[in-house]
Amino acid sequence: MTATTRKDPLVAAYFSLQFDNKVVGAFREVTGLGSESQVVEYRATDDKGRPVLIREAGTMKYNDIVLKRGITDDMDMWAWRQQVEEGKMDEARRSGTITLYNQAGQPIAAWTFERAWPSKLNGPTYDAKSNEVAIEELTITHEGYRRVPVGG
Repeated sequence: MTATTRKDPLVAAYFSLQFDNKVVGAFREVTGLGSESQVVEYRATDDKGRPVLIREAGTMKYNDIVLKRGITDDMDMWAWRQQVEEGKMDEARRSGTITLYNQAGQPIAAWTFERAWPSKLNGPTYDAKSNEVAIEELTITHEGYRRVPVGG
């Protein structure tokens, strides 16, 4: 393999969350960028009368996206979650982008998601004996995502 054909894995430094092309947060961890199909099984017979098990793709399900970051004085995520708590779902639904950055701060991968809303928001757990950064966690439920070219 030559150096020009080699594709090294992307190394993540941090992620950003954007709505309407405005960055609303930087995160140290993102999970759940994925989907799965339920498997539908049914029994049938083949052309020779033998029993066979047919497995087909059923309903598609998008995983919830979970973002973690050190807590700051920014209240945007809490205000967004409050819209859901108050039943203002039309206002709460947003489409956005998660962008992965390398150590030099350059965007290297991106995913868009549609009609998202914060289904869960956890504040930090405090331990006065620890020197760790307090982490808050946001879970976003959405209706679809896709990987897009960086800047797309």
